[in-house]
Amino acid sequence: MTAATRTGTPVLIEGDGLEVRVQEIGGGMTVAFIKLPKGTDMAPALKGLPDDLCQCPHWGHIVSGRLRMRTKDGEDFYEAGEAYYWSPGHAPEALEDVEVVEFSPTKEFMEVMEHIK
Repeated sequence: MTAATRTGTPVLIEGDGLEVRVQEIGGGMTVAFIKLPKGTDMAPALKGLPDDLCQCPHWGHIVSGRLRMRTKDGEDFYEAGEAYYWSPGHAPEALEDVEVVEFSPTKEFMEVMEHIK
């Protein structure tokens, strides 16, 4: 069994208030502790992926803040306290400072992270 804490998880991406901490936790899954400052729009960083959207599924919990999730079919809004599943084909935008804890298949997640970096 593996456990992870935000402070004990290595930083993968950091800058301008954005923070992505990532650790593989087993079973082909990775946990990510993500902070997005208000106004962060991930759409430009996803350009070049199929449909210019994140192609990795995520399961998680919004610890704080509010965000808009855009997909080919429209948009949805998520806020603190909600658990979520985001299927492949999405681009988040932070409407407030956002903090999430999410679980994703390691291979797909790292492909997206490499594209963003």
